[in-house]
Amino acid sequence: MKVFITGVAGFLGSHLARCGLEAGWDVRGIDSMLGGDRRNVPKGALWKAVPCASHGVYGGSILAGTDVVYHCAAAPYEGLSVFSPEMVYENTLMSTISVLRASIAAGVRRFVFCSSMSRYGAQQAPFTENMRTAPVDPYGCAKTAAEDAVRTLCGLHGLEWAVVVPHNIYGPGQRYWDPFRNVAAIMANRVLQGKPPIVYGDGTQRRCLSYIGDVTGPLMQMATEPAAAGEVVNVGPDDEGVTIAELAELILKLTESALEPVHMPPRPAEVHTATCSAAKARALLGYEPRWALEDGLAQLIAWIKERGPRPFDYHLPVELPSERTPKTWTERLI
Repeated sequence: MKVFITGVAGFLGSHLARCGLEAGWDVRGIDSMLGGDRRNVPKGALWKAVPCASHGVYGGSILAGTDVVYHCAAAPYEGLSVFSPEMVYENTLMSTISVLRASIAAGVRRFVFCSSMSRYGAQQAPFTENMRTAPVDPYGCAKTAAEDAVRTLCGLHGLEWAVVVPHNIYGPGQRYWDPFRNVAAIMANRVLQGKPPIVYGDGTQRRCLSYIGDVTGPLMQMATEPAAAGEVVNVGPDDEGVTIAELAELILKLTESALEPVHMPPRPAEVHTATCSAAKARALLGYEPRWALEDGLAQLIAWIKERGPRPFDYHLPVELPSERTPKTWTERLI
């Protein structure tokens, strides 16, 4: 099977590419390098470093004969999107339109869109797929609009489509020096540099975290499972999750650090509780999470140690700075 992966140098896209190659897939892809790392791309994947919205990249043979497109690329900066909406919309919604246009023109069989828990907003958890979309920040709005575009354009032009909703994925391969996303990686990188983990607000915000090894299998099945066509499927553990304060304490424990978390003011539009139901994934894909949070975090920490902790790179603009913008970004405190 020939697959095309956007965001192939990113965290999720690169793991998917590696698993696909191991399964005998012909894997191709692109990455804008907004949040990707060339070292992530596995050998055997044919790829280009270009933006998804760069129309010229899809000419020639790069999409010819493609069976399935996985659209993993986005600007997954939910908190930052409140203050940098243009960057997030351009790299989340408009990139989706470009990839859809190219997929339709190439006669792709199925388009698998990687969405986000931000689609559910601040509704009562646990989130289920039959809930309405109710985003509360620009990133969630961009993802929801992109989902609508997938349904509409694929429906109009005869492509199968499926939407997968991964939940707070973490593990080796993350851009752990990125100060704007990936809370577990940020905390681990700071602690390994001898700096305390930062917690926004009181730390009672609750999340489900998914180790990458529990996500790639179900995502691969989304390419071939007939029952997944036309469906939205949550993929993530549906236990009680963990609070951000508990996450900080667990990382301190695993790194054998005596540091204490530092609390900063709450971030605007941050949802308090975001946990999901995985009943549909179990029924359609046989999904069953196998990685305990402590074991997955140990893998992430070991990988950061191997690569070496590094200073944070403030590589993205804050388009709308104000008194509400977290000082951790404007003053580069992370």
